[in-house]
Amino acid sequence: MSVYHINKGVSKPIVFKGLKAQYIAYLAVGLVVLLIGFAVLYICGLSLWIILPTIFGTGTALFIGVFRLSHRFGEHGLAKYLAKKQLPVYLKFRSRKLFINLKQA
Repeated sequence: MSVYHINKGVSKPIVFKGLKAQYIAYLAVGLVVLLIGFAVLYICGLSLWIILPTIFGTGTALFIGVFRLSHRFGEHGLAKYLAKKQLPVYLKFRSRKLFINLKQA
């Protein structure tokens, strides 16, 4: 008798600590940018008393913002929201030539 394994959740999105799908990448890219920013500011000779609160504050804002986006829009919601903003309010045609030529093609 054969034993078949069922792969449950094959098409489910990746979830990590409450973050869904692409928001994990957004957070990772943001953290890398913060790390590079810290290095650049430190190399420029700025005081750590200025750098650390700036980086921690920006990092906190990044975490809050990404988690908020993840919970508000979900897996594909942000892309749909941004795509909907690109749609025109109405279409205006000044002649029927476009539709008449459709029949001939």
